[in-house]
Amino acid sequence: MRGRMAVKGHLSAQWLWLLLLFIQTSLGHVEARLVGENGTCIRRVEIKRGDTWGSICDSHFDLKAASVLCNQLQCGTAVSTPGGARFREGRGPIWTEEFQCVGNESHLFYCPRPPYVDQSCSHGNEVCVICSRFRLVNGTSMCSGRVEVLVLGAWGTLCDSRWDLSDAHVLCHQLDCGVAVSTPGAGHFGKGTGPVWGDTFHCKGTETHLGFCPVTALGASQCSHDHDAGVICSGQSESLRLLTGESRCDGRVEISLGGMWGRVLDYQWDMKDASVVCRQLQCGVAESAYNLPKSDQGTGPVGLRGVRCAGHESNLTLCNTNLSETEQAGITEDVGVVCSGSRQLRLVNAMGRCAGRVEIYYQGTWGTVCDDSWNLSDSNVVCKQLGCGHAVDVAASAHYGEGSGQIWLDDVNCSGNESELWECPSRGWGQHDCRHKEDAGVLCSEFMDLRLVNGDDCSGRLEVFYNGTWGSVCSSSMAQATVDIVCKQLGCGNGGEFAEDYLYGQGSGPTWLDRVQCREQHSSLWECPSKPWDPHSCHDRGEETHITCAGKKENTTLTRFVACPNSTDCTGTSAFPCVSILHF
Repeated sequence: MRGRMAVKGHLSAQWLWLLLLFIQTSLGHVEARLVGENGTCIRRVEIKRGDTWGSICDSHFDLKAASVLCNQLQCGTAVSTPGGARFREGRGPIWTEEFQCVGNESHLFYCPRPPYVDQSCSHGNEVCVICSRFRLVNGTSMCSGRVEVLVLGAWGTLCDSRWDLSDAHVLCHQLDCGVAVSTPGAGHFGKGTGPVWGDTFHCKGTETHLGFCPVTALGASQCSHDHDAGVICSGQSESLRLLTGESRCDGRVEISLGGMWGRVLDYQWDMKDASVVCRQLQCGVAESAYNLPKSDQGTGPVGLRGVRCAGHESNLTLCNTNLSETEQAGITEDVGVVCSGSRQLRLVNAMGRCAGRVEIYYQGTWGTVCDDSWNLSDSNVVCKQLGCGHAVDVAASAHYGEGSGQIWLDDVNCSGNESELWECPSRGWGQHDCRHKEDAGVLCSEFMDLRLVNGDDCSGRLEVFYNGTWGSVCSSSMAQATVDIVCKQLGCGNGGEFAEDYLYGQGSGPTWLDRVQCREQHSSLWECPSKPWDPHSCHDRGEETHITCAGKKENTTLTRFVACPNSTDCTGTSAFPCVSILHF
């Protein structure tokens, strides 16, 4: 009897599996996509049934299903599946089947998906998926480890040479791991396998995803697994954030209570309160506490009103908020803070992040630096701080145009060993006897520019400006995608073709690059991987790249920086003859 019951149970299980398979097959082949956001791997989930795309309810799609989808779309690993139509609501139907994935399927089609009727699901309950081509491995928790990146279907590691806290903050936020505590390199979390990517991310720290940070890959030095980058995140989900500032360490305060972000309102907001915020966000010390004008106030729900901190609390929710309802009702002003971690440095007005007028962000305001005593040592600190190599030329007398607003530093006297410009001796913040016609600037060795020579603006021999010198680019292993990117970057149409060898003459300077490997997803030549910078990259001049673009430049009033417009070498010349501002 038991044997017959066991057989009967086994047959029932088989019939159930066959029924599920029949239902799944009748629903048809599953096509899936992510839509509604700029980042290709952070979007709303849509499934195609027949010829119609529709959304999925957030109760029908879990992290296991998301893992299958992320892998299927070559988007790496699944981080989370936020619901509530986080990335805008769809307009099509909402499909009712539930995906019951194990998580190791290669395609959503292989996941059981029995019909699931849920009349309460609306476009406000659509599921989204956050995939990441980045992951942390070999750490003590899911929020620490070696940084690995998925490129062309293969996981590799990231070189630690240019990986910094601003980049790590973005990755920690992206992985829902709070903020970055440190960025240990030198293979701290063990040596990885596969390729080592030398890409440099230029994150401010406010981006939601590393994919939104500018990237430079061209000419990156070779790196071994002895220099794999790592990160240790705080591991705490965000409970406090600053918005509308220039960094993650300044701006309007918002707090997350019960899973919803809310405004913080106060009319007696002071430095003690701001100190708690800066400490909680690991943003240094408080520099300013302020109330926002009506034009900049938030519009969402209120999280806290009337905060009274002693200044030593580790979390804003530990401060006294015991005000009467009547008192709280009268508090309507949003609060903001500026922490010391918000200080930034940039070079502007030169069509590139590694050349231009020197500007510092301090106490919530961008300002300039006076050129009194401005020299090569000062400029070298700027270039080093920005990850731009060393100074090629020192600029004075507002060579890159006059700034506006504050003049933050004067009589700067760096030794050259400082890691940040404001560590150098000076008159002090805001102490000066200058006007903006004396604004300082610098040209760094990592500044890159692009041109076609010996033809016209849209045809010629391809040259790249690097380390103060124009040089040719070798054509070996170069694909059509590189030509298209160069032409588009120069404003010469969306495509072009390789010209015959020597059509636009031989170069006389260095041959800077070889094996430039651009792909369609790259938006500029700077993002394309290549062999490291080498002034002798080409075996002979016959390997230089000649390009004829399909389009022509249109006349425009755009002001554009051009490096060494009439010569090859910027170095070893008198003051500032090798850079100019052109209007065309």
